[in-house]
Amino acid sequence: MDSDAISSGSDKTKNIPGMVLAGEIEAIGEDVTRFQIGDPVYAFTGTRFGTYAAYTCLREDSVMALKPSNITYEQAAAIPYGGLLALDFLRKGKIRSGQKVLIYGASGAVGTSAVQLAKFFGTEVTGVCSMANLELVQVSGGRCSH
Repeated sequence: MDSDAISSGSDKTKNIPGMVLAGEIEAIGEDVTRFQIGDPVYAFTGTRFGTYAAYTCLREDSVMALKPSNITYEQAAAIPYGGLLALDFLRKGKIRSGQKVLIYGASGAVGTSAVQLAKFFGTEVTGVCSMANLELVQVSGGRCSH
């Protein structure tokens, strides 16, 4: 196992479907600092797939987060399609407090999460959406443009 990998088993995932998971970390590489054994997590593997296996191995910098204590593993597994994708994109964009952020498609699964996360990071958010979804984006924390 890579020293910066987190493992809950084998990484032989070539023909195993599934892109989201929720579970507990069972093993970590010696250089892992973000997670600990026993941490409840949820993750998105994208086109790497393999999450329908009993165990999988992910790098520490994967699209993965600690599971909130007030939701079930089943609920957490549903979050990644919007929430973790949005978080991953915002991190890649090096989001910082005080920035102005434009979110195109602010009323979709990824967009609504991106609006909320961008607000959490202390940015000024403008969301692009249809008039039908204006209130949704505003409630999520964004100013709207249509």
